[in-house]
Amino acid sequence: MAKKALLGNKIRRLRLDRSLSQQQMAGQLGISPSYLNLIEHDQRPMTVPLLLKLGQVFNVDLQALSDDEESRLTLALREVFADGALSMHEVKIDETKDLVGVAPRAARAVTELYRAYKAAREDAQALVIGLSGGSGTMSQRRLLLPTEEARDFFQDHANYFATIEAAAERLWQEAGLDPADPYRRLLDHLSARHGVTVEIAPHGAMDTALRRYDPKTKRLVLSEVVPRGSREFQLAYQIGLIEAQEAIDAIIADAKLSSGDAETLCRVGLINYFAGAVLMPYAPFLDAAKSARYDVEALMHRFGVSFEQACHRLSTLQRPNAKGVPFYLVRVDIAGNISKRFSASGFHFSRFGGSCPRWNVHHAFMTPGLVRTQIARLPDGRTFFSIARTLDKASGGYHAPQSLLAIGIGCEIGFARELVYADGFDLERLENVTEIGVGCRLCERNDCRQRAFPPLQHRLLVDEKVKGPSAYTFSAAER
Repeated sequence: MAKKALLGNKIRRLRLDRSLSQQQMAGQLGISPSYLNLIEHDQRPMTVPLLLKLGQVFNVDLQALSDDEESRLTLALREVFADGALSMHEVKIDETKDLVGVAPRAARAVTELYRAYKAAREDAQALVIGLSGGSGTMSQRRLLLPTEEARDFFQDHANYFATIEAAAERLWQEAGLDPADPYRRLLDHLSARHGVTVEIAPHGAMDTALRRYDPKTKRLVLSEVVPRGSREFQLAYQIGLIEAQEAIDAIIADAKLSSGDAETLCRVGLINYFAGAVLMPYAPFLDAAKSARYDVEALMHRFGVSFEQACHRLSTLQRPNAKGVPFYLVRVDIAGNISKRFSASGFHFSRFGGSCPRWNVHHAFMTPGLVRTQIARLPDGRTFFSIARTLDKASGGYHAPQSLLAIGIGCEIGFARELVYADGFDLERLENVTEIGVGCRLCERNDCRQRAFPPLQHRLLVDEKVKGPSAYTFSAAER
């Protein structure tokens, strides 16, 4: 059976990015709108001639178009079958690839079922140790956590939204924003266009909130804890909350998310996207990024934003025919929990387990405020140049708890020379490369001193007379 390409989401995203209807795109490809609709919903495969025509008509990189989503789904299935409850079935790597290629909808269903199983198992464990407290929250748990669905939503759109970019550019024109002082113009625009007043309140009067808007009184209150540079972002967010609703509603409706919580998270993310696009307009920011060779600190000073905001904006530079370096982006806490992730670079994140402790984003906590660099190679041979740094988060006072977070961005090694951080690196020398994995369950390196779990598909070897570099030694052959 011919292998089917999982291209539905990407074809739909390409069409929406070009502001084309299904009838218009189908006409350019020489197929019927109904057939295109089936392709977008993964009910028909993209034939090779049609894929080639797509690349010619729309100037699409076919390699990037065809590989990433299938690879992510294959990796997710490998994690599923690495679970101890399923490992006895000895599902081979080739079998997971075959399942994705022949029956992608079934493969997705397996991952969704596994999420439901994990949720039920965690609920049962919470009951046993008495952590549920009878709150009833477990019965409300979704099969797919809203946070995960929101992350998948942004990944499916390549973290780029043409209609939101257009709305941000219209605001620049209508408000006459001044790059040297956007705060005053944003303030004036809120007052003149929408009748919104802005106040700065003592932190104690806000009940830990940083921003609060009352649509009845049209009163926006910002906590004094919000740094002055971040207040511009909050004003832009408020304008997006009012002016970008139509564009955001259309995107949310098309996504067909499974819960109101997921919709709200995606909506907030899109408004944040709008605010970032206002403070860092696409074309000027892309030009500045190239000129500064993607020096994040230089960009944050140029545009008056935080380190995290500049990194996030770099990950959105995916406009057709005007792309920046394709970055992955990840944010973690000191316990290794991932609170933000996206990859335009082909970097694969673990979906059901922890990430590799050898990855430099975890090492950033050892040198707060300093940028750490790394050349990292995944087990599949793909090599990435990565930078990571801790984030400075406003606390709200001496007794307020401190947020310990780090952010990492990276690109494939072929783009590394475009980054200032690669200066002085010999990108060809093997001794400069750190071997990392997606996660211990998927990593097959036998000599890792930081391995926390034995890997999938290999038989564990236990010998009380021998001590190796890892607590888990396994056979080289698949079990």
